[in-house]
Amino acid sequence: MPSAPNPSVKAPLKRCGLRALLALLPFLALTGAVTVGQVAAQDIRFFRIGTGSTAGTYFPVGGLIASAISSPPGSRDCERGGSCGVPGLVAVAQSTRGSVDNVRQIADGSIESGFSQSDVAYWAYYGEELFHEGGALTSLRAIANLYPETIHLVVRVDAGIKSVADLKGKKISLDRKGSGTRVDALLVLHAYGLTLDDLEDVPLASGAAADALREAEIDGFFFVAGTPAAAVLELAEEALIDLVPLTGPEADKLLAARPFFAQQTVPVGVYPGIPATETLSVGAQWVVSDQVPEDEVYEITRALWHPSTRQLLDKGHPKGRQIVLEKALDGLGIPLHPGAAQYYREVGQLP
Repeated sequence: MPSAPNPSVKAPLKRCGLRALLALLPFLALTGAVTVGQVAAQDIRFFRIGTGSTAGTYFPVGGLIASAISSPPGSRDCERGGSCGVPGLVAVAQSTRGSVDNVRQIADGSIESGFSQSDVAYWAYYGEELFHEGGALTSLRAIANLYPETIHLVVRVDAGIKSVADLKGKKISLDRKGSGTRVDALLVLHAYGLTLDDLEDVPLASGAAADALREAEIDGFFFVAGTPAAAVLELAEEALIDLVPLTGPEADKLLAARPFFAQQTVPVGVYPGIPATETLSVGAQWVVSDQVPEDEVYEITRALWHPSTRQLLDKGHPKGRQIVLEKALDGLGIPLHPGAAQYYREVGQLP
């Protein structure tokens, strides 16, 4: 059993408490980075990353990034084959209920950072849509855009739907009321000149919507997720669906009006039988509190884009390969943290 924390351990360790320390000991022992005695005796800064459910994508990607930016006391130097993270920092990927939960916890100080869809972060920062009643969460700042989450408009092959205009009179799920997907779907409909009165709205979660489409109970559904999305993949393998493109002047207008959207192509082969499809996406983004010091966020951002992190991301998860510096500023709808902005200026990503 570990001994009680040493009084010399400073504020960040005290803030996270003994439970966080105990949770980290297996990780530290596994890596051989530091002994229990060293953990108690040295100054450690904890940094939490809110992710999502353990069954989703946010959690494993968060674990990779947490490992990449961590460099506990006693670790070997980066130059000697050790950790290339932030000296003295121990990052933890924390399972949460996802984007909305994460931005709220960041704002109230429960966690230092977390992952969020770019649209959710935007609404939270400006106090719109899901955050209209609670007010704006203006302490949110961005570290990086990570990877795209695609807006899928999935329709039955026999529904006669080739464009957004063809949704008129059809049974369509826009997801559940209060979900981010539903708000995105309504924005798409509005951009193409449609309202809920033009179709039969069937509010279902993504899994239930896929089942309903399979049983021909609905004609299509909207779904925001990274590709390949399992629910869509299964329907494609059964040759039941098409993807409707979101393109043209209507999509261009939406891109100009809503900075959290970005253009995306679903490549041929991602879903069996589905050709390359132009659509829109929102980013999975890493958001942090403005209360985290500028120098700390600078070091974290630098560690995120270190060459050793590239190797970790490429090997650790399919979505990791899509996390690239060239896309780090795509679709940001909230201000960059000054520490992150400093790094991007140094590497030429910002003027």
